[in-house]
Amino acid sequence: MTPISATARGPAAGEKLLVLTPLKDAEPWLDEYFENLGRLSYPRNLISLAFLVSDSTDRTVAKLQNRARRLSQLPKDEQYDSITILQKDFHFNLAAEVRHGFEGQPVRRAFIAKARNYLLSAALRWDHAWVLWLDVDVVRYDPHILEDLMSIDKDVTVPNTLWHLPQSWDFWGFDRNNFAETEESLALLQKLGPDVMLVEGYRELMTSRMHLVDMPTHLGLAYVPLDGIGCTFALVKAQVHREGVTFPTFVFENEVETEGFAKLAKRAGFEVVGVPGLLAFHAQNLRD
Repeated sequence: MTPISATARGPAAGEKLLVLTPLKDAEPWLDEYFENLGRLSYPRNLISLAFLVSDSTDRTVAKLQNRARRLSQLPKDEQYDSITILQKDFHFNLAAEVRHGFEGQPVRRAFIAKARNYLLSAALRWDHAWVLWLDVDVVRYDPHILEDLMSIDKDVTVPNTLWHLPQSWDFWGFDRNNFAETEESLALLQKLGPDVMLVEGYRELMTSRMHLVDMPTHLGLAYVPLDGIGCTFALVKAQVHREGVTFPTFVFENEVETEGFAKLAKRAGFEVVGVPGLLAFHAQNLRD
């Protein structure tokens, strides 16, 4: 087989993109999710969509199936390369106060890591050059964001994900998992040891890290090296995953799941960067 590589040329080189979205009780967000995807300038025939629905109690699967059926009836040049819908329950049903509290994060994030790894292993094909991890409740991003991220030509690249207020486009920082270590945070890590899991955005443990959401947003495509990422919106060269970098379900260098993925990727020699000036907006909601 011809080796598949991801380059800064992206669509001009005909490079195929796999969009991966884990779902749980996501019915309210699916229409807007597909509307945003439909506005992307990246050619649809180069995009594969794959979903993993887990532990849902609403009509997420039925709504996905209906949408996939409608998309398959479009003219050939308007269709996605493929749409895959997977179902697997992980029996993750923590109460909301535990799920979103500080104490519940190690268990919660380990379950999410399992779901991500399952979806990745089931959906990644030999001809995919890029993987986009995209949350279902990301409600706004520029149609050219993929080409912009690809033009930076790094192994793992994330935009700046912000949280918008309902009924307006006022916003503030959302994804604080996009971070760079500082002298203070490294001193804390040395004090705690490698087996203690850190979680961003909780008052119970202040990490003193530098977060992408706190950086200037007017510098265009200027990027900064990161040590941890979230996967609200994360573009990954498929080769990173093919070489075994997935989402730790256990504590790795003080992190699990997406932040652990970034630390593992860096340990494997890949570059992980964030772009403060490229913005994506997340809905203001609490969910798994």
